[in-house]
Amino acid sequence: MAATGFNSKASPLEPHPIRAFISKRETGENSESSFEATTTTVQHVLRIKGYPALSEIYPNGKGFRSDSFPVGGTRWHIDFFPNGDNPERAGFVSVFAVLDRTGTGVSTMAKVGFDLLDQATGEPVPRYARAGNIHDFTQLGEYWGFGDFIKREELDKDKDLLKDGTALSVRCNVMVLDFLAAPAMPPPPDWPLHMRDLLHSGQGADVRFLVGEETFAAHRCLLAARSPVFKAELYGPMMEGATHSIRINGMRAEVFKNLLHFAYTDSLPQSETEHQDDDDDVVVAMAQHLMVAADRYAMERLKLVCEDMLRRKISVATAATTLALAEQHGCHRLKEACFELILRSPTTLDQALTPDDLDHLSKTCPSLLNELTSKHAAIYSNLNNEKPERSLPSSNRKRRRAPTPSSGAATVRHTRRRPAPTT
Repeated sequence: MAATGFNSKASPLEPHPIRAFISKRETGENSESSFEATTTTVQHVLRIKGYPALSEIYPNGKGFRSDSFPVGGTRWHIDFFPNGDNPERAGFVSVFAVLDRTGTGVSTMAKVGFDLLDQATGEPVPRYARAGNIHDFTQLGEYWGFGDFIKREELDKDKDLLKDGTALSVRCNVMVLDFLAAPAMPPPPDWPLHMRDLLHSGQGADVRFLVGEETFAAHRCLLAARSPVFKAELYGPMMEGATHSIRINGMRAEVFKNLLHFAYTDSLPQSETEHQDDDDDVVVAMAQHLMVAADRYAMERLKLVCEDMLRRKISVATAATTLALAEQHGCHRLKEACFELILRSPTTLDQALTPDDLDHLSKTCPSLLNELTSKHAAIYSNLNNEKPERSLPSSNRKRRRAPTPSSGAATVRHTRRRPAPTT
């Protein structure tokens, strides 16, 4: 074995995949990730014959190395310093495991330990067993070990360690962790983009819808698959021929456009979802119209999406109109959310329900008004059956005749808020 001074060669390696993998964990919504780790452990014994003579040949700071040995896809060697690797460790034996090569060009995570073997049994002597923690080797030539492995004086006196007073056996234990590369994650589904492009291009369309002043080309089979109402309209006995034009009444063109977008892509246009905080009035109005349209065409998922949007955007300015819509279209959770807001306090009650609102509710949704009155009485009555703190505002004050709503229209109208949508 050739004598050598010990130097750590700086050969930077790429970060280990496990570090990069962990750094990519998602936050916020619930998610799940997994990885698999395997270990390879090798024990390499360095047998030193003529140890007393070698300890005299190699002064402090000088030492020799073992042959290179493989551990998994890596290679290592042992550096042995009979008189310590630096002046601070003079009088000690120093041993280190040195990373020579990696098979992947990335850093290596490993655990290194050393033992002195009993020359009679070949087994490690427990009192001299030394082990470190898992270490990330980021450079070729990087080492890990013990500069104060054992005192020379103690080693020279221990007869179990030196065979015939001259032979010494040092065992190096290297455990390398191998993290299997995370499987390549497939990209998110892109079919909604293709379906959106198909809708916009009109290629292969076999039906046209006339809504207001606009015309929309669509595909009968797709709409029939998304809506039982469309299926009945498009494949009923009245529909004959390859191309048809259908007039849609009682619905704004923009609303029908968003309805088609949802039918093709199962999502609302980004303009309806990304900038909701910029103009809540616009968002709420469109959600109200779309909920009515979704109910008209029995598109339950779209109806639930609109209901959830309205629940999150509900306010005293929209509570009355939204309450009427919820009652008419069977949206029970939305209805309860409206009740909760309206009856939260006397102030919200006055702000959310004007006499015009109550007058209109009494004519168009009398059962809803009765339910509202009952909930109000229950909330503001105490356990001693005292009278309610206050009653609902009278619908006789500033009474105003409500216009007759069009087919499918919401039945709430008042002066401070926009009218409810029609289908």
